[in-house]
Amino acid sequence: MWRKLIILASLCLCSTANADLRHYVASLENSAWRIGESNPIECRLEHDIPDYGRAVFTSRAGKDLNLNFTLDMWLKPDAVTKATLISRAPSWRPGHNSKEITQLTYNKQLNGEVPKKAAWSMLNELSQGMEPTFYYADWYNHNAKIAVGLSSANFGGKYRQFRACLANLLPYSFDDIAFTVLHYQEGGVDLTRFSTHQLQKIQRYLSYDSEVELVLIDAYTDSYGGRLVNQKVSDKRADSVKNILIASGITKDRIHTEGHGEKRHVTGNHLAEERKMNRRVVIKITKPI
Repeated sequence: MWRKLIILASLCLCSTANADLRHYVASLENSAWRIGESNPIECRLEHDIPDYGRAVFTSRAGKDLNLNFTLDMWLKPDAVTKATLISRAPSWRPGHNSKEITQLTYNKQLNGEVPKKAAWSMLNELSQGMEPTFYYADWYNHNAKIAVGLSSANFGGKYRQFRACLANLLPYSFDDIAFTVLHYQEGGVDLTRFSTHQLQKIQRYLSYDSEVELVLIDAYTDSYGGRLVNQKVSDKRADSVKNILIASGITKDRIHTEGHGEKRHVTGNHLAEERKMNRRVVIKITKPI
């Protein structure tokens, strides 16, 4: 019965059937979409909903193209609430059929979240001039129904910018670089070819991420050579990586280095492959929780 009432409300939004339906949606004139972030690690498309809050589509760098939608409410739910997300025609585009996108649950005192597949559906519906709308019962009066819509007015231009940003997202995330082990060629401070590539990935990511809190760099050697020499080599390796990261925009006060020489081997030292594993720099990167 409740679902039928929702569909009816979405189709009509008029007459006495909607007398107790509060509808929050931007008008044709004040519908404003904007790009919140646009860089290789995060793309964000935002829309203000007058007297209610903000709608936010977010995609972040990673192996797979991801998308999350957040309904950022000024007044958070005071109870667990069931909601229905429907694509409906705006008042200025009558005659188009409405359709359900998904069923949702709002958790108490949290913003509304929409998963990846449904979020993409919302963008597709907006691009076709439709109005994705959330329907739910008022948290304080279940006889009153609430509709929260995303206006498609002025959407197209910002959506094109958002898609251009998505095309330039890095194919790896913060989690992919937060713990990285680099290996060295025998002697000196020259990285292996693979590790050089890994360090370049870290450089590029950190050049865009202003939220990095601390970078820990620990350098180690194999056991060939004297201990004093190995200690100096590990210090040089740590400082070399530090200087590269500083050049990427990380301030030196957020980078801590330590050379451990030939201590803390991860394997033996008899075979060349074993020594290669011990000649390493471990990079740990942290961000605020």
